Amino acid sequence: MKEFWNERYAAESIAYGKEPNFFLKHSLEKLKFDGHLLLPAEGEGRNAVFSAKKGIKVTAYDISEEGKQKAEKFAENENVQIDYKVGELDSHNFKEESFDGIALIYAHFPENKEEIHKKLAKLLKPNGYFILEGFSVDNISYREKNPKVGGPANKDMLYTVEEMKTTFPNFEIIQLEQTETELNEGKYHNGIASVIRFIGRKKG
Repeated sequence: MKEFWNERYAAESIAYGKEPNFFLKHSLEKLKFDGHLLLPAEGEGRNAVFSAKKGIKVTAYDISEEGKQKAEKFAENENVQIDYKVGELDSHNFKEESFDGIALIYAHFPENKEEIHKKLAKLLKPNGYFILEGFSVDNISYREKNPKVGGPANKDMLYTVEEMKTTFPNFEIIQLEQTETELNEGKYHNGIASVIRFIGRKKG
């Protein structure tokens, strides 16, 4: 997987564009979020740079060195600072209850997805927010009709509403839905997709 993402992010073009993900942007504004935000699988930095420009303290990570280089250059060009690390979650030694928010935007893990989500949830402070948008299991049929919409073909990497409920039982659900959305995110997310959207607040 690391080689795949390094190859994708090594291209001169920006794989998913420079604009922030719409759902993340809308969620941060709706929540009036102003704390410390963790962005796993952040890629080339579009969401990190947007958040930093809003005055949010940002920590991000990805397995791709190429993604980090692109993100830091983007942040420098926009005159903001982000703390961007390379590696998988377990390599960073984040302290439990150290973040006010975590946002997973199209982060699809090839294995141990639920375990990773639960580890991330432990990093949130009480009353911290978990924001997620990712492709639903139904997106496979959308992808077959239009490969440009993107997303994994492996059902185990995709999301369901029920999965969110069982993975985050100690969260107050602010928003949880499966919906269609039209993606226009760079080269690899284009067209009508089926997605899961989740905002949860960790109970104290």
